[in-house]
Amino acid sequence: MSRKQPKGVLSMGWACIECAATGRTEHAPTSDDYPDTVVRRIRFEAGGGLGWKLSAIATPRARPAPWKIVVVTGAPSWAEYWAPALAALPADREMVVVDRPGYAGSEPVEYVGDIEVQAQALAPLLEARGGQKVLLVGQSYGAAIASIMAEQNPRRVAGLVLLSGYFGQSGPTARWLVRLGSRLLRIIPRDLRHAVLEVSGQPGQLGRLHHALARVRAPVHVVHGDRDDFAPIKIAEALVASVPTRRPIRFQRVAGANHFMNDGPVEPLLAALEACIPARRPWLDWRLPQWRRPAWLRLGPWEAHARA
Repeated sequence: MSRKQPKGVLSMGWACIECAATGRTEHAPTSDDYPDTVVRRIRFEAGGGLGWKLSAIATPRARPAPWKIVVVTGAPSWAEYWAPALAALPADREMVVVDRPGYAGSEPVEYVGDIEVQAQALAPLLEARGGQKVLLVGQSYGAAIASIMAEQNPRRVAGLVLLSGYFGQSGPTARWLVRLGSRLLRIIPRDLRHAVLEVSGQPGQLGRLHHALARVRAPVHVVHGDRDDFAPIKIAEALVASVPTRRPIRFQRVAGANHFMNDGPVEPLLAALEACIPARRPWLDWRLPQWRRPAWLRLGPWEAHARA
């Protein structure tokens, strides 16, 4: 695609401006539309000894679900966009979606441009309860950060998903947004300013991404919409073809999907994530052997007499 789509960009910009004017930290507090037992706002201490308090939304579960889905969001990093998906999640799945450092309700106030520092800060999200496995999802700009997290925590990550991954080259809409935002850095709200700075500074860090992907032990899935004009699908395809990995990367091309798969019907998004989780196998998947009489018993004198 060669044409930009200003509608999505303007809505993002307006969300930032509205938040700044009203004093909110999110574009829309959609988690408030659900009971606290369905979607809950949590805060936790950042890893790496950084001393930050980070904010996220999560699905409370009385018992550990077999799989915990950890989502590292893009730029701007607003976990609230995922609230409908969390609310629709089945009871045998958990999900936590984070506001990355420097966004929304997460500290610090300053911009954090180093993707490795962000990976260290978000590592506590990978903690799982007894018997639980973690599916780590990196969305857009968060794909590179999630890849580093998976590399640095191989025993904690059972699967890595790069969802609408951004890998240093922008589509027409993202280029227009960054170009406009760069001219207005002094007056645009913090979250939008940090997003512009992140996207502008990522190309110089792609070597770290490639190194991480080559060392990830867990299965890697790339899920990308073929109508993504923020992070073109051809860039994701080129990454998969060029980076040597421990095992083949599974590539899922989503027909008709744009960059923001979570900002729409939740069923296709959850189905795409569920396809990245291996089917459960029963512990006792075997059959009792059929007993056959030994050959010397098959033709005993009574059997021979019966046949006669």
